[in-house]
Amino acid sequence: MLALSANGHLPKADYAIFADTGWEPKAVYDHLDRLEREIATPAGIPVLRVSAGNIRQDALDPEHRFASMPLYILNPDGKPGMTRRQCTGEYKIKPIERQVRNLLGYPYPQRVPKGVFVEQWVGISTDEFHRAKDADVRYMRNRHPLIDLGWSRSDCVRYLSSLGFADTPKSACLGCPFHGNAQWRAIRDTSPEEWRDVVAFDAAIRQGNARANAGGNPLLGQAFLHRSRLPLDQAPIDHVTAAERAARQHEPAVAVDPEELEHGVVDGCSPWACRGEADAEPTRDGFGLAC
Repeated sequence: MLALSANGHLPKADYAIFADTGWEPKAVYDHLDRLEREIATPAGIPVLRVSAGNIRQDALDPEHRFASMPLYILNPDGKPGMTRRQCTGEYKIKPIERQVRNLLGYPYPQRVPKGVFVEQWVGISTDEFHRAKDADVRYMRNRHPLIDLGWSRSDCVRYLSSLGFADTPKSACLGCPFHGNAQWRAIRDTSPEEWRDVVAFDAAIRQGNARANAGGNPLLGQAFLHRSRLPLDQAPIDHVTAAERAARQHEPAVAVDPEELEHGVVDGCSPWACRGEADAEPTRDGFGLAC
C-alpha cells in the first residue's frame, strides 16, 4: 500500500506507522530501512515507528508486567493447552492507537471529539476479505485498498517484485509461537545467531513468564514456542507437509506463507496483515491499478 501510494496509484498517505515489538528479525528492520529510504522518503510520507517496549526482555524481566504470548502448554496431566494471547493488543494495537491520537492532537487521556478521525488503510487482500473489519475505536475508520483494487496476495507479491522488493520479509516476532515449520527452518538455516536467540528464549520461558514466577504464581505445566510442545532445538521442524509441497508446485515463483501451509494459526500475530493464498485465481494482465 505504501508503494502504491508513493507511486500515485492510491492517494498520498499522510503517514505510515510501524509497531515495533522490539524483537523482529534483522531482515525486517533492514527491509523497513530500505522501504523508508527508497519509497517513503522520496514520496514525502513519514514512517513513524512506535513501540511499547521489547517483548523478549519484558517476558524475562521479573519486575515488568508482561502481556502473555500464545505459548503452547503441556499440563502436568499430559493434556495440551495454550496461554492467552495479549501481546498483539499490548505491543501493536495500543501503540498505533496512541500515535493516532497524538497525530489528531488529542493524546490520552483527552477525549477525541465526535467526528474527528483518521482513515486507516489495512492491508488485507481479496484472499481474506472476511477479515476486513471496522476499527474498535471511533477515531479510526478502516479502509481496505487492496480489496478495493481487487488484489490478491499474489498480485501484491508480483507488484513488489516489479519494484525490486521480491524478498519482502514477513513481519512477526522472531520467537512468535504462530510460526510454522518453514519459518523455524528459515531462521535456523539462514541466521544462526537468531536461531540461538529463539532456542535460548524457548528454554527460558519453560516455566512461564518471569514476573508470575517471582510473584509466586509459577506455571503448573511447561511452556513451549513450538506446537509439538518439545524444546525448539528438538522439535520436528524438518517435516515438510503435503500442503507445502503442493503449494510449491502450484506457484513456485511466489513466496509461501509458512503459517498457512504448515498449520499455523491463520490469523497469526497481526490483526491486519495479509495471510492466505487463494486456491484458484483469475488470470490478470498487468497489475489492475486504479487511478
